[in-house]
Amino acid sequence: MSSTALRIVVCVKQVPDTWSEKRLDPTDQTLDRAAADGVIDELDTYAVEEALRIKEANEGSAVVVLTMGPAGAADTVRKALSMGADEAVHVVDDALHGSDALATSLVLAKAIERTGFDLVVLGSESTDARMGVVPAMLAERLGVPQATLASKVEIDGSSDPATVRVHRQTDAGQAVVSAQLPAVISVLEKINEPRYPSFKGIMAAKTKPTATWSLTDLGIDASSVGLAAAATAVVDATHRPPRGEHTIIKDDGDAGSRIADFLVSRKLL
Repeated sequence: MSSTALRIVVCVKQVPDTWSEKRLDPTDQTLDRAAADGVIDELDTYAVEEALRIKEANEGSAVVVLTMGPAGAADTVRKALSMGADEAVHVVDDALHGSDALATSLVLAKAIERTGFDLVVLGSESTDARMGVVPAMLAERLGVPQATLASKVEIDGSSDPATVRVHRQTDAGQAVVSAQLPAVISVLEKINEPRYPSFKGIMAAKTKPTATWSLTDLGIDASSVGLAAAATAVVDATHRPPRGEHTIIKDDGDAGSRIADFLVSRKLL
């Protein structure tokens, strides 16, 4: 397929470390992000890698990494820049605290419109919320086609406008869909193996351009985002109860019969 120069925006999110214990802030029932180290969402690294591969296959392309989050989220964009992204945009504003997916998609869409794009790439979902709705919301707000859950992505620059061809993984199998650019896609973790930042990449990331935008810069009224404007809310939450009495059966050759006896004693068989 012919190549074409593209402006690729890849959205990333800072989330609590996957292996850390997550908890809610009792004051407002939002995720307590200070309770664990913040890291780039693992699923977003596949999106960064795919954006970089598309860039490498299409001479003259550029990858812009975009994140929305507190000041500490700057570490997330630096990770993406050290992988090979060309520039970054960080939307940071105190009024964003507690924003739901609707508000998040609004802010990201405004930032994407401002920076310009041919293709937007996201992970399939975030590891802290597990909703997977932002890619579709973004496509709707931007007024462009969407192709989600991609296991393979191809760009055809021979047509005008260029097109994206996506092998889309579904519960019923695999579907192949195409759309004219500009478009929004989300990718699965099986699509690639994210590269590790090299020492050269880490050093280069320090000098790559990073824009910091506020809600005012994007023309967004603070009353339309944040916890107060969220369409959903956590009303109450309780800590997971401690484990009760339990039995561990070690396999010494008779584990099967012992498990059956245990289930019978509990009237489960």
